[in-house]
Amino acid sequence: MKGYWVCIYEKIHSKEKLQEYAVKALKAVEKYSGRFLVRRQTNRVTEGFMSPRTVVVEFESYNKAEQCFDSKEYQDAHQILKGHCKRNHVIVEGS
Repeated sequence: MKGYWVCIYEKIHSKEKLQEYAVKALKAVEKYSGRFLVRRQTNRVTEGFMSPRTVVVEFESYNKAEQCFDSKEYQDAHQILKGHCKRNHVIVEGS
């Protein structure tokens, strides 16, 4: 089964920090053969809250998705966002 990161942002306080994070996070995702399916600001909320950004990343397995998130490379990137955005980030198993 494939693994996915689903990330729904609630607030982005610093677009500069988000860009800095994105550069580092991309390297980690590529190292674990992840593929970005969605990276968009444009969305239509049909239920819940308005999100300024949504990201979906596909990995070949749930295990690879977890390994990437837990990796030093990604955790270094993740630290950049502390205090600069609020988001929900989940790792899910899918087909």
